[in-house]
Amino acid sequence: MNTAKTLSANRIGTLFLSPQDVAALIGRQGIASTLQGLAATIHQDFLRWKSFDKAPRVASHSADGVIELMPIADASTYTFKYVNGHPKNTAQGLSTVMAFGVLADVATGVPLLLSELTLTTALRTAATSAVAARALARPDSRVMALIGNGAQSEFQALVFHHLLDIEEIRLFDIDPQATAKLMRNLQANPDAAGLRLIPCASVREAVRGADIVTTITADKTNATIITADMLEPGMHINGVGGDCPGKTEIHADVLRAASVFVEFEPQTRIEGDLQHLPADFAVTELWQVLTGKAPGRSSAEQVTMFDSVGFAMEDFSALRYLYAQAQALQLGAPIALMAELSDPKDLYRLIRPAANRTSPARAKLTESA
Repeated sequence: MNTAKTLSANRIGTLFLSPQDVAALIGRQGIASTLQGLAATIHQDFLRWKSFDKAPRVASHSADGVIELMPIADASTYTFKYVNGHPKNTAQGLSTVMAFGVLADVATGVPLLLSELTLTTALRTAATSAVAARALARPDSRVMALIGNGAQSEFQALVFHHLLDIEEIRLFDIDPQATAKLMRNLQANPDAAGLRLIPCASVREAVRGADIVTTITADKTNATIITADMLEPGMHINGVGGDCPGKTEIHADVLRAASVFVEFEPQTRIEGDLQHLPADFAVTELWQVLTGKAPGRSSAEQVTMFDSVGFAMEDFSALRYLYAQAQALQLGAPIALMAELSDPKDLYRLIRPAANRTSPARAKLTESA
């Protein structure tokens, strides 16, 4: 993809997408179509994995959370995401996860897009879960357990319903109000029509009989939400919530009992549930499965696990998808993020009028003379 070809007549124009713009984009396209489009874009980019200049994200940790920068580039396009994770934020009326991102032209460095990525991160995380589950879960999977019913849970429910034909979701959260919120939102949403929602009293109850188990909890702790004795033959674990050092959801014995798949191994070994295991524990990167270089699910009885921590390529995919769709739908607004100079070697020109302005003291001296 040569993003630079879509640059407008303004040589350094930057398109800005607010949360309201992204919500309008979803409203125009529909949530199912948006998730399908994102999943297709992410899948395409996984297929050209080796074309990316990749690195683990840069993280700044504190006692209350983490702030991260996630850069990546191919030959024509550079993107980054700024994102935080602060589980205590909800007590202050703030989101646990907040994010924005930039898409830029590699040839010139011009930022083409500045976009919110809080809502978009929930969408791309769900779409990535679906891409992995299509390759790793049993094709006849119809029941999913959803452990953690917070801000991203509706998106996970909808993507599995629409893209993998999940018919029943068994719900559990340590906060009953979170489960009630999820049920309220989905029961009022025509896109969730035909989806059975069953609240459960425990993780064990929710997991029992599930074909797919999605964990998406937020606490920054080394938790063991899923243990090996909960596993059933043929189950697929979609581990989404463990995404930084000291924050896990899955007991190490679950990983030992499963075939484990990851996005970018160097990052997952630091941040994922994989951090519990030694460096020689074998895992497979998802791109290898999608390109046919490595097997995914090999039997109906095999237990598979996607240790998902979120990788910059998925945000690259999301940003390029947003940019294309926003232009097609004429959403967003141009902003002057960078200076446009008549003489690019004369940056000082921007402040020259202020520098030449005569001060009051100097004016009095001139009058006296």
